[in-house]
Amino acid sequence: MRPDDAVTLLDWKRRIFSLYAEVRADSDPVHAWTVWRQARDDLFASHPQTPLAEGDPRRGSGLSYFDYDPAARVVGTVSPAEPKTYDIATSGDGSYSFERFASVSFNLGGTDQELELYWLTGYGGGLFLPFRDATSGSQTYGAGRYLLDTIKGSDLGWEGARLVLDFNFAYNPSCSYDPRWVCPLAPPPNRLGIEVRAGEKHIEVP
Repeated sequence: MRPDDAVTLLDWKRRIFSLYAEVRADSDPVHAWTVWRQARDDLFASHPQTPLAEGDPRRGSGLSYFDYDPAARVVGTVSPAEPKTYDIATSGDGSYSFERFASVSFNLGGTDQELELYWLTGYGGGLFLPFRDATSGSQTYGAGRYLLDTIKGSDLGWEGARLVLDFNFAYNPSCSYDPRWVCPLAPPPNRLGIEVRAGEKHIEVP
């Protein structure tokens, strides 16, 4: 990595960590989501580390989202799970090693759901929560979206002992914008059978 790339990547990470700290501190989830959207649009439009290619019209128009849905903000109960190591497939040829350490159960759309929680086994570690749902491949990115990735600052916090899962903050991995990026994808246990009509959409750009 070139020194200037390292510096700009560090700046991107600092901004994302700061943004999510602001989100967690905001008592109004809708206002927090509005701030989050605007900050992401600003970063994707002009930051040197934007995953959008030069000339991508989304640099000017902004990213596409479902309207905010208060019912898509839920809290989940975290339960320990038998540790299991996954080599999670990526959008490229390789894989990333993650360890399932827990699961989170919640009610969404009037149905009980459960997702696995993964821990990056590399240096420092971090919580990673990818998912797919019944909109994947039509209105949202076919390989799934991310909700939490604390390695990169995407952390919605806790309400008491329960994990905040606000699917309005679901976002696309970088590889959805440009194949030069390589991203871990949602493994089979994290594929929901319901539509999650919240968060970022996926618009094909010619």
